[in-house]
Amino acid sequence: MKNQLYFQLKNNHRQEKAFEAIEKEQHHIGYYALPDQDISPILEYCNTISNSIETIAVIGIGGSSLGAKAIYEFIKPTQKNLKKLYFFESTDPINITTLLSKIDLQKTHFLVISKSGTTVETFAIYKYIYSLQNNPKHYTFITDPNSPLEKYAHEIHASVLHLPPNVGGRFSVLSSVGLVPLALSGIDIQMLLNGAKMIKTSFFKEGYIKDILLKKAVFYAKNHAQYHINCIFAYSETLKFFCEWYVQLWGESLGKKQRHSAFNVGLTPIGLIGPKDQHSFLQLIMDGTRDKSVTFIQIDDFQDSITIPDIDLPHLSSLNVLNHLPFSELINMQCNSVLEALKDQKDIPLDSITIPRVDEYNIGSLIFYYELLTSLVGELIDVNAYDQPGVEAGKIILKKKLENS
Repeated sequence: MKNQLYFQLKNNHRQEKAFEAIEKEQHHIGYYALPDQDISPILEYCNTISNSIETIAVIGIGGSSLGAKAIYEFIKPTQKNLKKLYFFESTDPINITTLLSKIDLQKTHFLVISKSGTTVETFAIYKYIYSLQNNPKHYTFITDPNSPLEKYAHEIHASVLHLPPNVGGRFSVLSSVGLVPLALSGIDIQMLLNGAKMIKTSFFKEGYIKDILLKKAVFYAKNHAQYHINCIFAYSETLKFFCEWYVQLWGESLGKKQRHSAFNVGLTPIGLIGPKDQHSFLQLIMDGTRDKSVTFIQIDDFQDSITIPDIDLPHLSSLNVLNHLPFSELINMQCNSVLEALKDQKDIPLDSITIPRVDEYNIGSLIFYYELLTSLVGELIDVNAYDQPGVEAGKIILKKKLENS
């Protein structure tokens, strides 16, 4: 993975302080250890799932589903032999009915994921599906040790897997939460972790990623009052759900009151897909308020060689410049053209990330890169990146409404 910054920064003191804080933090925040884990227990468990299972379905919301979905949807187009993996993550009745119409309940294994074991949305969906398929062998429950969900699973003699200690939901994709559904679908989870470990090693062992991430994090923190909107502009449809994962990671981690003041701070995340959003949001970036930074993400090798045919269309001969051009080259030309146009503005902070190819290693690298960046920015803007008090407040109100309904 190659990352290039197009802004200047000189603030070594803040970089050093942030790195020291993250070095200490890794000893009690669980996600830092995930790239180094032994996945043998996960693979052994996955081998116990019946060979008759054709479909995997996750019942979970937010951090329980977004990460696995981002990785699966990134990998799926280039690996045709994967099992189908569906995500029940909304209480929208149309969505639930539509997803159920795509699966055979007798050939589906459901992963019910809830860190707390009491997530309202998850169990509303689970109760409905359980009314249609009540065989405990078709379910695996993933939760914290001793949660109400674990007790329930034991009651019905269903399998239970645990989250590692001190791993928050939105940082949990490289734990059992993401690795189990991905492994069951046929994705190489060891390569996924290898990619994450490359980023971790480079960051903590003085590699090039350390300098990049520290400069980027310090810039975001130093300028968060002005450039308080952070846009990812990803030039591949395979990254659509990565953008959704990033929006949760960034928004829920960084939108907080500061730990040592009463100020509300945060960086608003926006996920864009090129070239589609060149025809919508780009205008706002180009000529709108200077409150946005932009990260372009492009793929070097799409592993697809389709080209534009040599066809001369009447009255459209000016478009013959497209003939024989591979679509992979066209989309990257579009990305680079927009990047150059924005660089000419000189007052829009920009950087670009190039992913070598669509595979597990590279999406694992990108996932861990953004987790580290989130932790760094959280430290620098003085917020707890690992709680979500605003979300919890809404959950409390919902439960009261349910009790009184």
